[in-house]
Amino acid sequence: MAGAIASRMSFSSLKRKQPKTFTVRIVTMDAEMEFNCEMKWKGKDLFDLVCRTLGLRETWFFGLQYTIKDTVAWLKMDKKVLDHDVSKEEPVTFHFLAKFYPENAEEELVQEITQHLFFLQVKKQILDEKIYCPPEASVLLASYAVQAKYGDYDPSVHKRGFLAQEELLPKRVINLYQMTQEMWEERITSWYAEHRGRARDEAEMEYLKIAQDLEMYGVNYFAIRFTIKPLDKKIDVFKFNSSKLRVNKLILQLCIGNHDLFMRRRKADSLEVQQMKAQAREEKARKQMERQRLAREKQMREEAERTRDELERRLLQLKEEATMANEALMRSEETADLLAEKAQITEEEAKLLAQKAAEAEQEMQRVKATAIRTEEEKRLMEQKVLEAEMLALKMAEESERRAKEADQLKQDLQEARESERRAKQKLLEITSKASYPPPVSSSTTALPADVPSFGLIGESLSFDFKDTDMKRLSMEIEKEKVEYMEKSKHLQEQLNELKTEIEALKLKERETALDILHSENSDRGGSKHSTIRKLTLQSTKSRVAFFEEL
Repeated sequence: MAGAIASRMSFSSLKRKQPKTFTVRIVTMDAEMEFNCEMKWKGKDLFDLVCRTLGLRETWFFGLQYTIKDTVAWLKMDKKVLDHDVSKEEPVTFHFLAKFYPENAEEELVQEITQHLFFLQVKKQILDEKIYCPPEASVLLASYAVQAKYGDYDPSVHKRGFLAQEELLPKRVINLYQMTQEMWEERITSWYAEHRGRARDEAEMEYLKIAQDLEMYGVNYFAIRFTIKPLDKKIDVFKFNSSKLRVNKLILQLCIGNHDLFMRRRKADSLEVQQMKAQAREEKARKQMERQRLAREKQMREEAERTRDELERRLLQLKEEATMANEALMRSEETADLLAEKAQITEEEAKLLAQKAAEAEQEMQRVKATAIRTEEEKRLMEQKVLEAEMLALKMAEESERRAKEADQLKQDLQEARESERRAKQKLLEITSKASYPPPVSSSTTALPADVPSFGLIGESLSFDFKDTDMKRLSMEIEKEKVEYMEKSKHLQEQLNELKTEIEALKLKERETALDILHSENSDRGGSKHSTIRKLTLQSTKSRVAFFEEL
């Protein structure tokens, strides 16, 4: 009894020591996760757990967002999760989103997971029209999104209508032009086909490199009161606030975070970031080597398939030639037999005609010998003689003609036999060729295991990740930079061509205020980059004063 009471008390004490928890649902751009969190956890505890689960190390770009009365807010790292003004109904929902944006995505985003999350978020913001995107740029971005999802364009797979269920363009762009779904798909596909060879991460990075130049990229908008109050008569700095205290705090939080990130970019990378970049470079080099290896294997596979097709085509051709030669031989044999038979018949006819001619001559002589004396008989006799002579002449001509025809048939028979001999010789040559297929160069490299060899001889491939490979990779990267500059110029020309092409289909009455503002800025030569250059010309003192007043 005492032992049972002790065990019951031990169980009760363990039960009391278990921390109280609550359920949290985390929504990312492509997944949902649920965690059991302790009541005492702060925002940093939950945020670190989410980052570890995602394998994310570039944490300074992200945050956990929630909604309060139609206003967004971000979870504070040093404050308990449940002390925030969040719903107490479980599961408590937070959205894991990018809070701050890089100035240069290609240089600042190191991890592939970071790049992928940014791609999904920016793509959604463009489709939801939170980031304004010109129509021609929307088509180009859509083509990179298709490349990231479907891989290389294959006309036998990606047939007309394969993008019908995809959301690729903002509704504003679709409604602005008198263009059908098929017309948009055709223009997207034409650019999609040019991205052949780009992996998913490369296509996503190209998407971000274009999107980061849009005017509204990385910008948060708030309803504020423009009480303009100059801080210094020499500079045009003003302060502003919102009617909601919560929004004012959010603006301040974002300003401080952006300033911290601005200063972080201008400092030397920490050891952790250096390690991440080194690992990213090694991973990029490894992937590039792997892509090159796969490209070589693909090329060898295609060459093997082409060789196989060529051999099959040649074999079929030889079979057809052999069949034709056999048929020609049979025809030659039949023709020779017919000509021989016809020659024999003609020769017999010629002999018969000669015999008839001789009989006619004998009859003529007999008639002459037994001619009667009377004039009438004489006249009749002369007529018969004349007819007999004409018949004899005709028989002689026919006999001569038949003799010539017999000679010609003999000559045709000789030619037919000669053709028969040549046909047999050609058939023998074709049979000899089919027995020995054309040799394949022994320098061809080895094929993958699942590709038939067709007698190809090769050597096994091996790839060692050495310094020479790194040097060659560096040279290729430099070459890619030059090619990128040329492609950028070509890309701008393509965008201008598309803009000109679809301009005639635009419905002016459906233009939004942002469309009109973008057109005016473009006409004036204004852009996001020109605005940034103007801001960077201001003194450091004015920028510091601006943040101090905030």
